Amino acid sequence: MQLAPLTFKSIRARAVVLKLKRPVVARIATITDWPLILIDLFTEEGIVGRSYLEPYTVKTMKYLVPVLQDFGAMLKGRRVAPVELYDLARKSLHFVGYQGLSMIAVSGLDMAAWDALAKARGVPLCVLLGGSVGSVKAYNSNGLWLQAPEAVAEEAIALRDEGGFTALKLRLGRDRPSDDLAAIHAIRAAVGDDMELMADFNQGLHLGEALQRCHMIDGEGLAWIEEPIVYDNLDGCAQLTAELKTPIQIGENFYGPRDLYSALQKMACDLVMPDFMRIGGVTGWLKASAIAGAAGIPMSTHLYPEVAAHVMRVTETAHWLEWQDWAHPVVQKQYEMNGGSLHIPDVPGVGLDWNEELVAANRASL
Repeated sequence: MQLAPLTFKSIRARAVVLKLKRPVVARIATITDWPLILIDLFTEEGIVGRSYLEPYTVKTMKYLVPVLQDFGAMLKGRRVAPVELYDLARKSLHFVGYQGLSMIAVSGLDMAAWDALAKARGVPLCVLLGGSVGSVKAYNSNGLWLQAPEAVAEEAIALRDEGGFTALKLRLGRDRPSDDLAAIHAIRAAVGDDMELMADFNQGLHLGEALQRCHMIDGEGLAWIEEPIVYDNLDGCAQLTAELKTPIQIGENFYGPRDLYSALQKMACDLVMPDFMRIGGVTGWLKASAIAGAAGIPMSTHLYPEVAAHVMRVTETAHWLEWQDWAHPVVQKQYEMNGGSLHIPDVPGVGLDWNEELVAANRASL
């Protein structure tokens, strides 16, 4: 049966700010307040597609919300065809560039459009994309920031038990390299050798430091070393990748699929993990995953676990899903996490709905 097309009506973008249960304490920043932009894409047929953005800093939202509202005015009356909307939205911002805030805004639009389309078809997003409902293995990334070794060891046990996790991510970059090593050993002693441990420097080192510190931890059995240096130093990443036996993971700062392609051309990493608000939402992810698949590079996700779970079901080289629950306070029904896997609900679209009472309580004025 031929289904009638969806027609774009409008966009609502609302800014909220939440308090983090476990504040981010990284070498480059400390974050206690977590900003979210909640996006509702309304169609003439009554279908509402939903997504959200996590732009890290509260002040960034005052630039992104107007762009999303401009998309609403520009796209009114058009067919909700995500790939076409992605291209139209990007071209509308061509003169200010395809990366940065431009790509972030396009990504929010794109994720909402895909959700609307899947809802209109009455199927989960992963099914619309050609996959099936199921589970996706995940690691817990909700903590293990730059705290004392005994504190992260205790927290590692709690994080493991939040969903039967078999993998955790810790952050490195303490003032003394020996303290990073002590943190790794303390976590290992707490959760055992069978636990996969991913380590993230959050771009906190210069190349000289990275060469020293990464070689120091190269024999610790880590699943990967993530973003040891600033994200756009691909030559430095290539040097680290060539010298270390531990896989180098980058990608959360790829702005669009072409950045992933450039990194692979330079052999700047062993693994990739795009972020949905930077890679281009679902459309950008699908383009990027085709490149990673052709190259045989394992591909993990960054943030946005609800959307991430669906696209991982159709990603050729799917590796790990990053589990973070920072948006949970305003999400009506959270995804189920147990046995170290996220389980996709068998509902149309992505399954996002907002807890309007908590949205109202946490609204931010821009």
